[in-house]
Amino acid sequence: MAAGLCGVVPGMTPDEIAEVRPRLLDFTAGMLGGLPRKDQRAAGELYVRGLLTDGQRKSMVPMAARLGIDHQRLQQFITSSTWDYAAVRRNIARWFASSPVLRTWDFTG
Repeated sequence: MAAGLCGVVPGMTPDEIAEVRPRLLDFTAGMLGGLPRKDQRAAGELYVRGLLTDGQRKSMVPMAARLGIDHQRLQQFITSSTWDYAAVRRNIARWFASSPVLRTWDFTG
């Protein structure tokens, strides 16, 4: 992946996502593992993959189209599924706090 405008890295291609899929599954399992239902965890993993894909728009319909799924699956996960978003946010915050990536980034430009 090459840096785009303003140093922003564009989304990943399907091949790039397939290459890192095992790591992505491990990551989402750690972040979403507290979700009570398997279908919620699967929809959460799809949502994360959708956010990583190439494409300017990160709303449900374009992400679902890039994933080849019905957008309602993502929509229901975000808007109708009962899950504790605060727990997921805590998991993500813990991951970032312990990530060596943050310690090696140069934020000075």
